This record gives sequence, structure tokens and C-alpha cells, in this order.
Amino acid sequence: MLIVDDHRLFAEALATILESDNRIEVVGQAHNGEQAVELAAAEKPHVVLMDLQMPKLDGVEATRQIKKKRRSTHVLMLTGSSSSADVARAREAGAAGYVTKDRIASELIDSIIEAAGE
Repeated sequence: MLIVDDHRLFAEALATILESDNRIEVVGQAHNGEQAVELAAAEKPHVVLMDLQMPKLDGVEATRQIKKKRRSTHVLMLTGSSSSADVARAREAGAAGYVTKDRIASELIDSIIEAAGE
């Protein structure tokens, strides 16, 4: 799994929480959309947990580019927004799912496993 969030502390805390589940291996962290596209190409993660709003390249465009290069990667959008327009944009870009940051860790892990198809 690749974690993409421009808030480093949040990304690091999230990685710690997710790695507590033996079904999840975090292979890297990116802090903007451009890094996300580069790391996804290099690490070939099964799942990318992608923040919607980021510098340099937003999560929707980063998702579009990742899916274009590697269709088998599942992108799960993680954001503070629950706007139906954002959900539609994420789905159109190829996101497998959309979860808000207020979900507790166990719900987030379940969403990741479901997005991965396992």
C-alpha cells in the first residue's frame, strides 16, 4: 500500500495504524500528487490510499495518471470532504472507493481490504 497525503504527520500516523494489521504492508508515502504517480510506478502497490486535495497535482488527477499506467492498482480516496461532486470526480478518475478521514481505524482497514478485493 502507498499512502498519499500532504500532511506528513497524518500520513506517518496512518502508516503506523495500518501496519498494525498483518494484511497490510505500507511500501511508501508520498506528500503530493507528483510523488504519488512516481512512487506508484516504482513500487507498484496493490492499493493507493490517496488524499483528494494536495499540492502540485490533486488526488483526482494523480489517480487518473496512476490508473492509466497501471490499471491493476486500486486507488481508495481518503479525504475530509464528503461532497457528491468530489465523489463523482474520484470515481470518474478510476478510484475504487471513497472514505472520509473521520472513519475510525478499523473501518478504514476494512475499506482498504474491500478495495483490494480480498
